[in-house]
Amino acid sequence: MKIVIAPDSFKESLTALEAANAIEEGFKQVFPDAEYVKVPMADGGEGTVQSLVDATKGKIETLTVHGPLGEPAEAFYGISGDGKVAIIEMAAASGLHLVDPLERNPLVTSTWGTGELIQAALSKGVEEILIGIGGSATNDGGAGMIQCLGGKLLDKEGQQIVLGGIGLADLVSIDLSELNPKLKEVEIKVACDVDNPLTGPKGASYIYGFQKGGTAEQVEQLDQNLAHFASVVRQDLKQDIEFIAGAGAAGGLGGALLAVLAAKLQNGGVLVSELVGLENKICEADLVITGEGGINHQTIYGKTPICVAKIAQKYQIPVIAVAGRLSGNYQAVYEHGITAVFSILSEITSLETALEVGYKNIRNTAKNIAAVIKIGQ
Repeated sequence: MKIVIAPDSFKESLTALEAANAIEEGFKQVFPDAEYVKVPMADGGEGTVQSLVDATKGKIETLTVHGPLGEPAEAFYGISGDGKVAIIEMAAASGLHLVDPLERNPLVTSTWGTGELIQAALSKGVEEILIGIGGSATNDGGAGMIQCLGGKLLDKEGQQIVLGGIGLADLVSIDLSELNPKLKEVEIKVACDVDNPLTGPKGASYIYGFQKGGTAEQVEQLDQNLAHFASVVRQDLKQDIEFIAGAGAAGGLGGALLAVLAAKLQNGGVLVSELVGLENKICEADLVITGEGGINHQTIYGKTPICVAKIAQKYQIPVIAVAGRLSGNYQAVYEHGITAVFSILSEITSLETALEVGYKNIRNTAKNIAAVIKIGQ
């Protein structure tokens, strides 16, 4: 029996590889002679770097960058085992978790640090850069990133606009003549799991600006600033990014990546699946096991378990998912290729305790699943 184990991370508890190890350990207690193929997964959010580094036997590079408020921040990115792909989580440099809740202000937070991660990756001579753009603290349309990479966002005096979403109001012209030339030598792919446009009621500012510390007045101003940014992009770069799905991701960083770096926006889970060659590993399997920290009705919108299940469904292979928490209408996943879902919790406990014993709970659940399968055989 060939079993492919392809979970996402269990946030704040286990990496995707640790979760896969726990599942394998539990199954081996019942099926010691089965063939196990572990594929750590992610969908572009937190844990993407670690998962792809583990899956490709790569390495993690660390560096000090400018955080969202310009303060020094310890960040990281990954290099695939073959040295050809750099993996970046923008949140590692420009994430909401880096800003104290009392200091959150999307008018002044910047993506400059994300630009520094890209610069570092370019220095490694990679052929491809994958950027996950979830969890941002910013609403600057990627302006800080553009400036860090050598682009000029100029005001009426011919000076660089100030950092943060507030600076976009003063933008008059965009000059990319001094952009890092190495950017032309790499392919940039963006792992994105939202489809918000840049502006409007479903745009970056109105949907995400409040959680980044914005007031109603500031959110309205930010939306206007992004609309102005889009108009200058149309004028100088001859591209219309304002209403493209995903352009509003990470406070408009998605739009900047499209317009300035000619990036391709893709579903994060699909992109990671392609990078790790998941379909080739699944196609001859007898069983696939996936999972993540929580499964609910939103899981069907491109989260890792569904991306895994859709591949398995092509080959009519059963898929079992495990999760720390099942909530909402989690049964919706049954219509998208998942055969059965199990919670790993065996008793009522605090969140802190549940996170601490995640490995044991996954292992025990996997053993019980395997035992039921053996009865069926």
